[in-house]
Amino acid sequence: MEVSCLVISHKKANIKDIEKAWHGNCCEIIGRVLSNPNVDECALLFTCNRVEVYVVGKGTVNFLYEFAKEMGVPKRILDVYTGSECLDHILRVASGLESMIVGEDQILGQVKYFYNVCKSCGGIGEILDLVFRKAIHVGTKVRRLTRINKGSVSIASAGIELLEREVGLNGRKVLLIGAGEMGSVVARHLAGKVELYIANRTFERGLNLAKEVGAKAVRFDEIEDYIDLCDIIITATSATHPIITKKMVKPNKVFLDIALPRNVDESVCEVEGVKLYTIDDLKRLSEENLRKRLREVEKAEKIIDEELKHLEESLKALRAKRAIRAMYRRAEAVKREEVMEAFNKLKAKYNVDEHAIAILESFANSLIKKFLSYPTLKLKELAKNGNFNVFPIIESIFGGDGLVPDRKDEKAEAEEIEKACKGS
Repeated sequence: MEVSCLVISHKKANIKDIEKAWHGNCCEIIGRVLSNPNVDECALLFTCNRVEVYVVGKGTVNFLYEFAKEMGVPKRILDVYTGSECLDHILRVASGLESMIVGEDQILGQVKYFYNVCKSCGGIGEILDLVFRKAIHVGTKVRRLTRINKGSVSIASAGIELLEREVGLNGRKVLLIGAGEMGSVVARHLAGKVELYIANRTFERGLNLAKEVGAKAVRFDEIEDYIDLCDIIITATSATHPIITKKMVKPNKVFLDIALPRNVDESVCEVEGVKLYTIDDLKRLSEENLRKRLREVEKAEKIIDEELKHLEESLKALRAKRAIRAMYRRAEAVKREEVMEAFNKLKAKYNVDEHAIAILESFANSLIKKFLSYPTLKLKELAKNGNFNVFPIIESIFGGDGLVPDRKDEKAEAEEIEKACKGS
């Protein structure tokens, strides 16, 4: 089994490329990926600046290139990583090192969100579960032990910084369209600095945010009037099509569109004196932030290098545990049949009662543990040294004929396996 990922990000792709790379919803895409017999697990990550697909299985690199081809994604804008490179990448993503605004906090929340969504869709198994939980842990640790997230570290805060630098905010009237996560961040950055109006499709949500930041809530069907009234219009909605078109705009307006897909039609730039800033314009700030935070990046990379080694060791141990689990499950299934057969013979010949079952099971458990202790030790050593060739064979031999134990005893069985692994 190998872990690989397909990455389409701001490093090679623009906003339109990223928009086109996402087809359908998470569960649909995961179902499509898992329909391939060589793929066992799948997780997705979709943000303003990236589309990523993580898979576990066989021949995953070739699969990801073929999948990208099916999705109409050109090779020039994608990267495919496998093994350690893939693991290192997701740790860097969660830590904010791969973000356009280095160190941004929002990406960690997005990794957590997609981890939960993909798990609920049935895409995440024990390998990606371990990988994503480690990524979330590392992202949290990096922010706790470094100053990587200080300053303008989100798309929203960088957008406000850009407006302050390019057009100024003092005395401005600003219309914010969208009261979701991104819009809320913008509103809090603007609180007390401008005369702020907030519009949202769900008026109640916009009203709550307006009360929080001391702004005025307006109804969504009134936004055209407030576009006329305000100097700056910021869009941050989840609409799948432009909500502001050229015919709605008068001269000398400033737009900041931080939504994906875009909320403002590019044709507004044809109106006299109109300025439109998008996520692409924030790349300059990313470069400046990177220079300022170089020292913090180095600290973060040291943490990631250390945690990557721990993750790789954990994955090796997991691989060994899966093979060991197959051996113990097979032994457990055989044991139950043999214990009952032996008990029935003893009962028929010596008229023993059911107390004998406990004695027989204790004997069988001891025999299994002692018999499998050496194979357990050797499998752990092979995994530690990175010799995985034998593992698919072991799993096939011991799990190939459907002898699976009763699920009601799975917890006890897992504890027994864990005890054997630790003692070997």
